[in-house]
Amino acid sequence: MGKRRREIPLFDTPIIETHCHLDHLKEQDIQTTLEKSRQIGVERFITIAVNAENIETVLAIAREYDSVWGTLGIHPHDADQFNADIEALIHSESSDKKIVAIGEIGLDYYYDHADRSVQCKAFESQLQLAIDKRLPVVIHTREAEDDTRAILANFSGQLPQAGVIHSFTSSIALAEFCIDEGFYLGFNGIATFNKAENVREVIDATPLERILLETDAPYLAPVPYRGKENAPFYLPFIAEKVAEVKQVDVQALLKTAYNNSMQLFFNEEK
Repeated sequence: MGKRRREIPLFDTPIIETHCHLDHLKEQDIQTTLEKSRQIGVERFITIAVNAENIETVLAIAREYDSVWGTLGIHPHDADQFNADIEALIHSESSDKKIVAIGEIGLDYYYDHADRSVQCKAFESQLQLAIDKRLPVVIHTREAEDDTRAILANFSGQLPQAGVIHSFTSSIALAEFCIDEGFYLGFNGIATFNKAENVREVIDATPLERILLETDAPYLAPVPYRGKENAPFYLPFIAEKVAEVKQVDVQALLKTAYNNSMQLFFNEEK
């Protein structure tokens, strides 16, 4: 018989899933995933747009489920999709009360699915969109620290609420710059991976007041479910690891992360 995986821990403090892709789930339907997640304390969910094809899908999901909100943006992998029509669509639809940020936007020089100059232009245009719409941003950056820092230096002072560098795996130097510019850092299942000591070092150096929790579901399931499809109901494992690294009580970590999420995306604090 195979080794039995540890059950999902339960905590008294509510949790906000700040970054998932509900339309990418394959093993369970959205309704079942939300219900199972609510049973272990996940109160709100933010599902993320990444390309022209799923902008309307994200809107539809956010409008259908009371506990779900969305973001609108073009991921750097699909930066060549960003044009005047998409910009106008994001500008218009981001006025919806269920849209809480512009994203997922940024730079990815690891895969280079789009030309780097195209990525930079799309990133800058969408940062300006966020400024115009007075919304925070959800940023993806991978192997692009210098350009990410240079672009943010030009825009962050104009962003009304800054935003989050999601799935943070970059250097402590970039982390410190982003925190100084008012950004939060999002941590997910990568924090539990055996070889992710660099991520844990950043977590250790990040003030609690700048930490958000996320799964990036259905990707990056945490230990002990690594290799399986990820889902928001695995957030407690991520919370435990972050609390362990920070050497704080997990309930205290959850309360601070909850308040951080509410402040950034919903302009309120519990």
